[in-house]
Amino acid sequence: MNGNGQSTGPLNGKRIAVLVADGYEQGELEAALAGLKAAGAATTVVALRPGRIRGMHVHQPADLQRVDKKIEEAQADDYDGLLVPGGYIGPDLLRQSAPARAFLCAFDAAGKPIALMSHAAQLLISSGLAGGRMLTSWPGVRDDLVNAGATWLNRDVVRDGHYLSSRTPQDAAAFVRELPAFLAGEPQAAPSSASADSDPPQQAPSELPDQPLRWLAAPSLGAMLSLAILGVGVVAANSRRKRGDKDKDIPAGPPGGPDS
Repeated sequence: MNGNGQSTGPLNGKRIAVLVADGYEQGELEAALAGLKAAGAATTVVALRPGRIRGMHVHQPADLQRVDKKIEEAQADDYDGLLVPGGYIGPDLLRQSAPARAFLCAFDAAGKPIALMSHAAQLLISSGLAGGRMLTSWPGVRDDLVNAGATWLNRDVVRDGHYLSSRTPQDAAAFVRELPAFLAGEPQAAPSSASADSDPPQQAPSELPDQPLRWLAAPSLGAMLSLAILGVGVVAANSRRKRGDKDKDIPAGPPGGPDS
């Protein structure tokens, strides 16, 4: 900070678009936004819809993120760089969006820096921009990148020209360390060693810390309330059925009674 309270970081005056959709990985977005803010960048969260979108912790719902601009209202010319966080859901929604693909392609055509985290490489594939690139990504996206013509490297961070990619949420710290210099346009200090061959695929699925336990997480309050309401309905239905059965068992009065 200078004497006026303004940032003097390497990205001071830089405008960075952050492209996300519902289901983005919250840990990646938070780490990246914190790093960009510390470096002095002005960020704009661009999404497929206005309002607030839902983040995820792997596959558990996380916090809401306020959207600054809808994708149809955003122009690549207004920004100095693009960041796309990962996540199991968000990048898959982005890759299906024509405006999102066009937004990415506009940054590429202008040679502006593009930073992709874990699953975000899926958007690159669907935009037809993966061919000939050296990239890393979430290991599960490895075959998709290779089939699209990219060279996949099993590293925490890979830089290839105006592209910077990261592998998993655990690599976010290493990615954020390189992000300011990359977005500032600094030359690549040590170019990635050229290789015609991709690193081999993993032999076992990647698991984040405590991921197996997360699959067994307790149901949400909404889910529990739904089950409670369903239970009340079942009990009420059974009670009505039992009363009906009892009514059928009561013998009819003798003929010629008072009402005859």
